[in-house]
Amino acid sequence: MSAPADPRRSRVAADREVCVGAGQCVLTAPEVFDQDEDDGRVVLLDDRPEGERAESARRAVWLCPSHALSVVP
Repeated sequence: MSAPADPRRSRVAADREVCVGAGQCVLTAPEVFDQDEDDGRVVLLDDRPEGERAESARRAVWLCPSHALSVVP
């Protein structure tokens, strides 16, 4: 059995092909996510947020209506 991933080493991933441009990520974690001015899809600003930013990013992953965001080891 493998050890669980260390959350301090996890990173945030965004799949622009799945994103529908709802903007929940930007509203929830504006220091981690932005939206492309041309198509409104997610732009990842910080793939390894720490502290409060990491908590906000996790919340944004949970809120994303298209499931375009994830936390990966």
